[in-house]
Amino acid sequence: MPRPFATPATQPQAETSAPLRRCTFRRVNTVTNGRDLPMYEIACTFPDRRKSVALGDIESARPVCESCTYQGIFRPDSD
Repeated sequence: MPRPFATPATQPQAETSAPLRRCTFRRVNTVTNGRDLPMYEIACTFPDRRKSVALGDIESARPVCESCTYQGIFRPDSD
């Protein structure tokens, strides 16, 4: 089932300091860049957790994750 990601015109504007809601299907991987700075790559594994869609770093994944409207996808402790 293809995932309808939001277009830039419909993405909500959020503060970058606000934490992302805890998602059941989001995968965060640490990437080394050779400068001893932690970098993260975000992937979405919705709906089957077998294939993942790369969303980029945290800031580029933020609009996609915040515009997700699927029911029950966010952990109850994040609301």
